[in-house]
Amino acid sequence: MRDGVPDEARRWLSLFHAGDRPVLNACYREHFDTVYRAATRVLPAVDAETVVHDVFLRLMSDEFARRSFKGGSLSAWLHTLSRNLAVDRVRRRQREGAALAQLAAEPRDVEPPAPPELELDADLLVERFRRERLPAKWAPVFEARFVRHLSQRDAATALGMHRTTLAYQELRVRRLLEKFLLTPEAR
Repeated sequence: MRDGVPDEARRWLSLFHAGDRPVLNACYREHFDTVYRAATRVLPAVDAETVVHDVFLRLMSDEFARRSFKGGSLSAWLHTLSRNLAVDRVRRRQREGAALAQLAAEPRDVEPPAPPELELDADLLVERFRRERLPAKWAPVFEARFVRHLSQRDAATALGMHRTTLAYQELRVRRLLEKFLLTPEAR
């Protein structure tokens, strides 16, 4: 025993700081519930699981994170770390929500309607694109985003999909549409 700290505790802390697999495995098994409970006090269960993964990923991969634990109650330290990550996640969401609300509140430029002849030509091009190039699985995204001009959020809700999935499909449709419109035979 040195400085009032048992040699066994000092040895364990040294192994923990070094990232010893059996020590980290035991840490995960013994403290998973503590970390999860701390996160669920701030976040819904699904998001709390992400925080749990973040906490233990940091412990497994980041020596600096492990070294910030100097000793004492590992459970209390993990509880605080988990709670802080959960609070950070809530704050990030609030900032993102405020930014999205600000974007949604900004006035959108409205284009004047095209002359009827151009609208007819455009309708014919859209139909040809649907028939010749658009895969059926992306047709709902094309309709929602390019024809009905719904926002990504509204289109994702209407189609019952994640916004990221919609964004990916929209990007693929956009590329197909650009390629279609830029080829000479499309005109």
